[in-house]
Amino acid sequence: MGRSAPRPRAERARSGGAILLALCARHEERRHVNTTRGNDYYALLARHDAMRLRRQMLSPGAVAAPDRTTAGGAHRPPCDEADRRLILGGLHLVTPFDDLITHLYEVMFGRWPYLRSLFPDSMTFQRQHLAQVFGYLTDRLDRPDEVAATFTRLGRDHRKLGVRPAHYEAFEAALCEALRARAGARWTTELEGAWLRMLRFAVGAMVAGADAAITEPPAWHATVVGHELRRPDLAVLRVRTHERYPYRAGQYGALEAPSLPHAWRQYSMACAPRADDEIEFHVRRTGAGGVSEALVSRTRVGDTLRLGPAAGTMTLDGHLTHDLLLVAGGTGLAPFKALVDELGTRPPGDRRVHLFVGARHHADLYDRDWLADVERRRPWLRVLPVFGGTPATLAAVRRHGERLGLDWSGRAAAVSGPPEMVRATVAELRDLGLPADRIRHDPLPGAP
Repeated sequence: MGRSAPRPRAERARSGGAILLALCARHEERRHVNTTRGNDYYALLARHDAMRLRRQMLSPGAVAAPDRTTAGGAHRPPCDEADRRLILGGLHLVTPFDDLITHLYEVMFGRWPYLRSLFPDSMTFQRQHLAQVFGYLTDRLDRPDEVAATFTRLGRDHRKLGVRPAHYEAFEAALCEALRARAGARWTTELEGAWLRMLRFAVGAMVAGADAAITEPPAWHATVVGHELRRPDLAVLRVRTHERYPYRAGQYGALEAPSLPHAWRQYSMACAPRADDEIEFHVRRTGAGGVSEALVSRTRVGDTLRLGPAAGTMTLDGHLTHDLLLVAGGTGLAPFKALVDELGTRPPGDRRVHLFVGARHHADLYDRDWLADVERRRPWLRVLPVFGGTPATLAAVRRHGERLGLDWSGRAAAVSGPPEMVRATVAELRDLGLPADRIRHDPLPGAP
């Protein structure tokens, strides 16, 4: 048999890259097998990612999002109108979701015990989160674009948990069993089929989101280089990532403390991206035994944290480029520090920014030095501390605008703080004439 023709250089490069990736995957397999005493689960994950990346290199674009479109190009709904009527009509059979979710996890961990290691010791937050996901899905059966975008982001984020497509299959099987047990004799195969089509639409978006992020780390490691208690219940953490962490001023990321593996909570970055890869977080302890307590009370300089991918739309684009109204409550000041930090690198022009910082008492203003100094250094910025809680803050926003003749309705606004404060402030700003599309805030409870 004659010799085959030489392959094109690009093909040889892709093949060489694939071989290198395969070798790296084998090394990763051996390392994980050795360090987990024969448990080859992590080796499988490493090989799975390496093979997906190899397919992308050999056939660029081969790993694409599942087909969720109609012939006209619009997103196909998570389920059709008949499915929507079935799901909503039978929702009373499986709500409230608490019992359904308890049974789901009992089935899943009983049938696939190794999956328990992907979850934190306490499942309370996880159960609440899943209830929010089910509520979000069933409320938005007629909004496929929103659902697809949300679950694509979730799929990217869930890579840090070690979630893979096979895990979704286990989840689906456990959910079906839990639905049947919860609804009892009134459950039907038609209703189960409708739930499965809804679930598979969301899972398809999550798998697509994970595949699209295959070239970035599932999580970033960061060393704590500063830990300052500003109050007994509040710490300012400075961490330095081991490799470049991509984010934008105003975004947030999920943190995992070393003492609570698999438990993650979201915190805003309090500085714009820096050349030294140092990031600042403001953490208030919200309860005993959780991530916030671990970060405030049990984290020390030198500890290594894990950081999930950045998310959030409270960034300097679109409307958030010129005159701004910023309203912060508590540690909600953090993302606005980052936004002001970034604005300071841009030409000021005739920009005007008003930052209202709400606190119950004067002692609650934990970053007074920065507040006093930043206004002096940024002539386009006006900082207005307000004491007395959310009602006092909202009254101050309205009163200040009236006294100075400021038309808040012509500005863009961003709001950050406790969920109740954010909801009340958004309602007040709408009442002052700001359109909803010019008010930014991070996701509130009720969205996954």
